[in-house]
Amino acid sequence: MDTRECACGSATVRDEAAQWFVRLQDQPLSVEDQHLFDAWRGEHPAHQYEFEVLQGLWSVADLLPRHRLQALVETPVPRKRRALVRYAMAASVLAVAVGLGLFSGLDHPAVYDAQFSTVLGERRQVALPDGSLMDLNSRSVVAVHYEKGQRGIELKQGEALFSVEHDSSRPFVVQAGAGQVTVTGTRFDVRRDDDQTRVVVEAGTVKVQGHAAQPVVTLTAGLGTSIDNQGAVAAARPVNAQALLAWQTGKLVFNDASLAEVAREVSRYREKPLRVSTAASELRLTSVFKSNDTDALLKALPHILPVALRTLPDGSQEIISR
Repeated sequence: MDTRECACGSATVRDEAAQWFVRLQDQPLSVEDQHLFDAWRGEHPAHQYEFEVLQGLWSVADLLPRHRLQALVETPVPRKRRALVRYAMAASVLAVAVGLGLFSGLDHPAVYDAQFSTVLGERRQVALPDGSLMDLNSRSVVAVHYEKGQRGIELKQGEALFSVEHDSSRPFVVQAGAGQVTVTGTRFDVRRDDDQTRVVVEAGTVKVQGHAAQPVVTLTAGLGTSIDNQGAVAAARPVNAQALLAWQTGKLVFNDASLAEVAREVSRYREKPLRVSTAASELRLTSVFKSNDTDALLKALPHILPVALRTLPDGSQEIISR
């Protein structure tokens, strides 16, 4: 599966698919145009997806009663406008099919599989076929599986911010560790650590579920929760979403954070983990740093808190009390 990102929005891709669909219905393509069409389809999975949607939509006409189909095409149209009307008619056919309950029975081209990842210090935005966006933080791995009744995501490692296109017929479900997050359309962040998964909602509503015996926790904008490795979901709590999502702009924002929390966050952006001694782990830090310059943070720490740094035999560094 080609995992290159699509630089254009879903509406633009849909328009391009419609133009190619119309040209193919109107007359055979020249050799040159066929090459252009093949290149366009191979450029990104969303291109092939949208084109197949139109093909599936057009095939609905065979399922419609003749008198309903006749009503769609009974008005004469000048030849130069037939291509545009053909696409408009396809949309009308879809509307009739939905009204007759036929479209749900089609083999809709909704299956999509891909995997995306980032390396140390990399941030990446991925456009999905339905128009949803994923912003991946440093050292993240995400698997995507869309099928007819569900848009599935597995956050295998790291952190991702999801901007989900609304689709009540296909929930967007993110699986991370021992929990899952379900939405139909919203903007939220999921971070997977070794000991827990954290969920933060920036807009909309999400449902967070852990172990089957645990109640579902509903989050709205400005709320967050966490799921431990046993599948226990914590109660919803207010969070500073702006600070927690500052990684999108390359910042690390700490508001009265323990040095244990600081060390865990900073380790995401360093080759070797940053450690902290037990004696220093509960000291608190409030400050802002650049995620691509964690050395500056380490140099500043001894001037802010009563701590020092030492280098361990494996080359990693540890924050200790002084």
